[in-house]
Amino acid sequence: MRCSPVSHFRLRLPIKLVPRTSALRPTPLSRSSPCCFSPRPFRHHSLALKSPARRRFAAGSPNPSSPEDDLDVELGRLLALLPEEMRRRVSEHPERNQLIEVVMDLGRKPLSRFPSGDFVLSERPVAHEDLERATSQVGDFVIDNRAGISRTLHRISGIRNRKGTIIGLTCRVGRAISGSAPLLRDLVQTGASVLLIGPPGMGKTTIIREIARMLANDYGKRVMIVDTSNEIGGDGDIPHEGIGNARRMQVPNSDMQHKVLIEAVENHMPQVIVIDEIGTKLEAMAASTIAQRGIQLVATAHGVTIENLIMNPALEMLVGGIQSVTLGDEEASRRGVQKTVLERKGPSTFSCGVEIISKTELRVHRSLEATVDAVLSGRLPKFEVRKMGAKDSRGNAETKPFIYSSLSDNVDASFIHFPDRAGESAGYSEYAPELPPNRESFSEDGARLLLYNYGILEASIMQVIKQLNLGEDVIQLTDNISQAHALLALQSKLKKNPGIQAAARSHGIPIYVTKTSSLVQITNAVRALLRDCDGSEDTEVEDTFKLSEKTDALEEARVAIEQVVIPKGEPVELLPRSYSIMSLQMDLIRKYQLQSERVGKEPDIRVRILPYDGGSYEDIDSTDKEVADGFDDIGSTNGSAYNISRLPLLPD
Repeated sequence: MRCSPVSHFRLRLPIKLVPRTSALRPTPLSRSSPCCFSPRPFRHHSLALKSPARRRFAAGSPNPSSPEDDLDVELGRLLALLPEEMRRRVSEHPERNQLIEVVMDLGRKPLSRFPSGDFVLSERPVAHEDLERATSQVGDFVIDNRAGISRTLHRISGIRNRKGTIIGLTCRVGRAISGSAPLLRDLVQTGASVLLIGPPGMGKTTIIREIARMLANDYGKRVMIVDTSNEIGGDGDIPHEGIGNARRMQVPNSDMQHKVLIEAVENHMPQVIVIDEIGTKLEAMAASTIAQRGIQLVATAHGVTIENLIMNPALEMLVGGIQSVTLGDEEASRRGVQKTVLERKGPSTFSCGVEIISKTELRVHRSLEATVDAVLSGRLPKFEVRKMGAKDSRGNAETKPFIYSSLSDNVDASFIHFPDRAGESAGYSEYAPELPPNRESFSEDGARLLLYNYGILEASIMQVIKQLNLGEDVIQLTDNISQAHALLALQSKLKKNPGIQAAARSHGIPIYVTKTSSLVQITNAVRALLRDCDGSEDTEVEDTFKLSEKTDALEEARVAIEQVVIPKGEPVELLPRSYSIMSLQMDLIRKYQLQSERVGKEPDIRVRILPYDGGSYEDIDSTDKEVADGFDDIGSTNGSAYNISRLPLLPD
């Protein structure tokens, strides 16, 4: 049937004459294209051009979507939860790209948190309508009161009242930042299991997300992520592109995470399993079971140092477990420890441990078992400090790490024990070989060196400072370890408190350790501290120390003779000294007409005073006079061999 020209004209009229799509300029049709076109594709094209990245792509840009644009788009989706005024205030903030989280509590002013501090978004308190508007745009809140925005890494955490109504929101920004995982590339590419330890907010999740992507994309491994609260792969059924080709299993309930771990191994044949936040004993047991099946593990746990895991009953299995062992008398004597000690029970679940000091600094323990053994035995473990380079404006770090090894391979990691002998030089703990540059100068209160004391009587330290003629303008004691330039501690006390060791390491403070609280060892420690700080020997301090050392040694011998050897007829062994000091002591003993001998082996050679075995003490008075003459600088005696005018400087 033929159509009339009029009807044919009416059919084509709406397409040709209605300028509904005149704002869009369609591309010219080629010769092979049909002479008619439909406006539907152009309506779709108009929607596509609303994205800035796609507008550049339509204009011919070779990079349709850059990481900067992705970050802006994802941040915009989080800010869309806020009212207009709050959204505008955040967008105008100079640290917009470093936004940490937005906090909205009912009846209070909303806050945005940046690295520089908190920022008030509105003078108007948060109302129920603001909270309802935000919660309506996110996913469902599960049992842990967390929700998210689909295909983003943002986390929305709710605070509920007793009736279950949400009265507060914490909108935390999630970012996929590159540059942190290459610091650990040499560990994970060999198949080693890695445990990351750090307090909340230090970037543990960011690191393991990047490791999962690196193992899946760069090394082609089958990676399965067990995502407890959708922080690694983001909210929604489709994971965030930040995990690369890795697969993700969601955990319906945090109490079921250990079951999901076993399910991932049995059903999906992974080569690597990534776990976020191991926090219970069941999860630790599941991780240990998986490690025994030859699967590489990458996991995180809350803590500050490895010592925290050792002392945590729920997580100690991750480092092999801890047990109490009773030693025999001979073994305890050989080790120089108590009969009951703590030892590692079995092999560690993880091969390596990483302590996250800051977002740009990691402390790597290549052998987690060796570190645990060292901590339990009271020794300093070996570790490496790895630092990232400078960051760009988006927070992405350079991939070339700065690596510093605390101890060389041929050095035994142990506490430095200051010797009793004055002739020996003393050094400080090797894991902090230099004072930090900012600690070499005078402190704010005028003291040159601030010393933190642990386990030693403060009066003993002040006595040593006075003997060395050091005023408060040179050394001053402090109660704040974060401000101290050095830590002086008693070995037995320091071994029992790993928290002090961790605090000193975190602040880069060198540790000076003494075996006993004797003034000799404290003096050695203070002298070593001054020498290490100044870089040279102080002649005046050296001369003062030698005189004090001789005086103490001679008074020790005199008191032993006058109070024990002569009245009671018993032998006495003096403290270990240098050979020059022992010679002076033996000269003094001969003036009392007594015999002496050297006993012991290096480094504990000492003088033993033998009691008088015959004859008389008729020459004691004259000998006393000679002895008193030798102590004119110290103080005169009253003429009696059994009276002391000055108390000796003996160990506690």
